[in-house]
Formats: sequence, C-alpha cells, structure tokens
Amino acid sequence: MTEAISSSEPVIRMGVFGAVLLAMMLWEAVAPRRPQQIGRLTRWPNNLLIVLVDTLSVRLIFPLAAVGLALYAENQGWGLFNQVRVNGWLAVVLSVIVLDLAIYFQHRLFHAIPWLWRLHRMHHADLEFDVTTGLRFHPIEILISMLIKFAVVSALGAPAISVLIFEVLLNATSMFNHGNVRLPRPLDRVLRLIVVTPEMHRVHHSIIRRETNSNFGFNLPWWDRIFSTYRDQPEAGHLGMTIGIGAFRNPEELRIDRMLLQPFRNPTGRSG
Repeated sequence: MTEAISSSEPVIRMGVFGAVLLAMMLWEAVAPRRPQQIGRLTRWPNNLLIVLVDTLSVRLIFPLAAVGLALYAENQGWGLFNQVRVNGWLAVVLSVIVLDLAIYFQHRLFHAIPWLWRLHRMHHADLEFDVTTGLRFHPIEILISMLIKFAVVSALGAPAISVLIFEVLLNATSMFNHGNVRLPRPLDRVLRLIVVTPEMHRVHHSIIRRETNSNFGFNLPWWDRIFSTYRDQPEAGHLGMTIGIGAFRNPEELRIDRMLLQPFRNPTGRSG
C-alpha cells in the first residue's frame, strides 16, 4: 500500500490536474459568467508558466513531498495518529478536514501580515478571474505553504493517503472555485454548503478591501461561516464588481517577469 501510494502519486496528481483544467476551460468557453476584457492569450501563457516555476521550485527545494513526509512520519511514529489508535478511515477524514482548516488560517495570515501579503497579492493582482487565476501563486508563497503543510502533516501524523487526497482535492477545487463559469443560483446555494463555489470565492477577488478579506476558504466552505468571514455576494454584483487590487492594474503587470518581481516592488495594494 505504501509503495503504491508513493509510486502513483505523480500520475494521480497530474492526471486529475489535467482533467480538471481541461474541463474548466471548456466550461468557461461554453458558459462564461463574466465577459473578459483581457484576452486569454495575454494571461493564460503567463499564469500557466507560473505553475511550471512553482513545481520546479518545490521539487528543487523539497525533494520529499508532503505525501513522502507522511510516509516517513508513519515509519518514525511521529504525530497524533501515529501515537493514538484511530480507525483508519476516520483518521483519513479527520486529517483532510484539519489540513483544510490549516490552509484557511494560512490564507488569513497571508492577508494579515504585510510581508506575506506582498507575496500573496500576486494571486489577487490578476485582472480577470478564471481557472488560471487559481494556479497563479508566487513560488516563495508556495514554498512557505509547503513548510506549513509539512508541520501540520508531521504534528498530526496524517496518513499518506489522506495527504494525497487533500492535495488532489485542494488543487482541483482551486481551479473549480476560480472558474469563470455560470452556475444556476439554486444549484450554487446547495453546492456552497459542501464546497467553495466560484460565486462564493469570486467575492474574495473584489477590489473592495472588506470583500477581499472575506471568503478565505479554498475547499471546504464551513470555516468562513464558523469564523465570521463569510460574505454572500459582492456589493456591485458579480457582473459589476472589479477584480483585482488597487495596485498593479496595468496589463503589462500580467507578464511572468513582472509577477515574479512584484513582491519586491513598492506599491503595497494592502489587503487589510
């Protein structure tokens, strides 16, 4: 089982990533939610190149991925679930939930702490909102996120299969909830009880600061309601709202070189 998880992880992750990305791109083409002023050929190559830079950065700095760390922690007896006897699938479910909660608080930290916001604002500086927005994160942010994930996985003693499930779900739901796709309102109302929907997360990308500081969830939608950061709709409506932050509104800022240097440049585009 252990060897199977380790050897199949890259295939599973890449397979799900490619399938969800393609499905969301097709959905956006068939049923877009908002008209886009900036063409895909301007944004998509740069946003997708960021994915390559992020992946290479993680593999270079952290040869042992989170799933590998979970397997190592299990062998060493690290973490809660490696010390306390818990039903196997209960440990998996609880681990996925706790990891998602950790990502929620991590997201809030990246908005609250100025130097972390300088990294995270690259994600918010996209001038449109679509599936590729869910992929554009600064590589330094990704590396810090990996360190936080490593700490949670080690402390929790999360089963390797739960880490794989979580990472696949997080990647897939990030592409889904950033989709420029139309969902019937009744369906959205039901879906946002179990997963963060595009209608819910789009509010988080509003240029209005109090809206940017809401709806932090990526996967499970419960944390925003529990911790009072939930906002149902943007003030200007989904068609009238402005996407992005106050700084970096020149379309030239969508180039990959500008994105990578953005945290080290002066405009703050403060979140909170």
